Amino acid sequence: MEIRKASGKDAEELAALFNHVEDSGFMLFNPGERKATNIQMEKQIEQIEKNPHSVFLVAASGHDLHGYLLLVGNGLERTRHSAKIVIGIKEGERGKGIGSRLFQEMEEFARLNGIRRLELSVIANNVHALSLYAKMEFEQEGVKRESLFFDGMYHDEYVLSKLL
Repeated sequence: MEIRKASGKDAEELAALFNHVEDSGFMLFNPGERKATNIQMEKQIEQIEKNPHSVFLVAASGHDLHGYLLLVGNGLERTRHSAKIVIGIKEGERGKGIGSRLFQEMEEFARLNGIRRLELSVIANNVHALSLYAKMEFEQEGVKRESLFFDGMYHDEYVLSKLL
């Protein structure tokens, strides 16, 4: 398995992966609430490629994608040292080191591109993700109390960061 930058050729497989991951119930959207398309993925890849403070990584075996990590930065002078992370791993592939490898590659990119602060948020009951983030040395900064509503109840969201 290799960790590499996403390309336009990945759009179809990436759309399917996004939809699979979002159906897990651990992302911002409810299962089935948003469906990624090939065209949306192509546009997102193009936008990320144009931003020198961002990278779109995939974990791939040939044309099969097992996970992705988006690092989204900006060019504003006061915050260009900071970037947000979105990560997703195919359900059957979790716990196999893919997330760690994606984070390692992303951190190398971040260091080379002047990014010092990494940020992400996670649903408080996502124990597998929290375990990965702790392993990658992210620290909890705060709690967005009852920021999400699903399964008939309110859920907290943790805000985490890591300084490089």
